[in-house]
Amino acid sequence: MAAKQGSSGQATGRAGSAWLHAARAGRRAVQQGILADQHERLAALTADRRTFHESMASIHRGTERRHLAAAQLHDARARRMSDWPQDRAAPPLGLAEVAETCETPSAALALIGADHRQLAVSSSDQLSRSALDLEYILGLGPATDAAKWICTVSASGPAVDGLWPGYGSELAALGALSVIAVPLTSEGICIGTLAVFDPPPDLAGSGILAWVADALTDGLQLGPDANPELYETADLRPVVNQAAGLLSERIPCPIGDALSLIRARAYAEATSPETIARRIVSGELKIN
Repeated sequence: MAAKQGSSGQATGRAGSAWLHAARAGRRAVQQGILADQHERLAALTADRRTFHESMASIHRGTERRHLAAAQLHDARARRMSDWPQDRAAPPLGLAEVAETCETPSAALALIGADHRQLAVSSSDQLSRSALDLEYILGLGPATDAAKWICTVSASGPAVDGLWPGYGSELAALGALSVIAVPLTSEGICIGTLAVFDPPPDLAGSGILAWVADALTDGLQLGPDANPELYETADLRPVVNQAAGLLSERIPCPIGDALSLIRARAYAEATSPETIARRIVSGELKIN
């Protein structure tokens, strides 16, 4: 009984926290909207400073949309926690809320390093997690290109495999036929990517995905919009890194080469990098 009460209290607490985050983001959106309105009116009235006011209006309008996206994410989180079963521990804020906000069945987040390789990942379901693993193994895919070129990347049907050989057919086997990936940027540097699978047809042109990506970027960084719950769902692939360290010592070779060996073995056996890594760590699998 105590466990149930603890789980229920945790869910209730997280629902309350999410409502507060949603309300705060909503207020900030209203404030930015008011400022955007003011500059839009001034742009229409003052010809000599029209360019300045139009620029400021655009900045405030973009920030307004970012806060609105954050409010939607936290609202989805609050509703989910309000309905959470009392006998289950409440999960942290994750990609399920992102998928709901984007009206897509699956969403995946990857934080990346300077080489565009995944450092930490989070997913809404098994399909999106498998897609993350697939891109990690192959070293190519929509999120990789979105990070490399710092732009939105999308493809559907046969075009997916045409752009990323091997990725499209495997993605289709997972049950997804289309994908959109956007970069998460901070001061012009890509720190991660957000990918959605089988999104609604109008998502790419709606701007929602970019606003959600901006809201996630704000939540991942220090500052008033930071949300520590976003870190709780991140998978740092610890067993893969442990296995790479063991291989690096055993062969020996650089860590990067050891990771490449793990990814290659995972691809050859059509399994996840974690499965290969666990076999290496346990001593079951020897790679020389």
